[in-house]
Amino acid sequence: MNRYLILLTRRPNLDPAMVPLHLAFLDGLREEGCLELSGGFSDAAGGAYLLRADDLAEANAIVHRDPAHVSGGWDITVHEWLAH
Repeated sequence: MNRYLILLTRRPNLDPAMVPLHLAFLDGLREEGCLELSGGFSDAAGGAYLLRADDLAEANAIVHRDPAHVSGGWDITVHEWLAH
């Protein structure tokens, strides 16, 4: 399994009702064992999570199910994490 850093930056049109749905999604990933870390930025501009997936295609497929992505309220980037 590889690690992927998912960065989320809030857009001005963010619907606050999506935040609990996004957090519930992350809880589900945690229960599945594919989420290592998650958290918001101290300036409330967004957050990040560290995801385990077989490859970039799988990581993107997971991210595309995230209510943060579906709602369009965040800019999201996916980076493979090469931890040492």
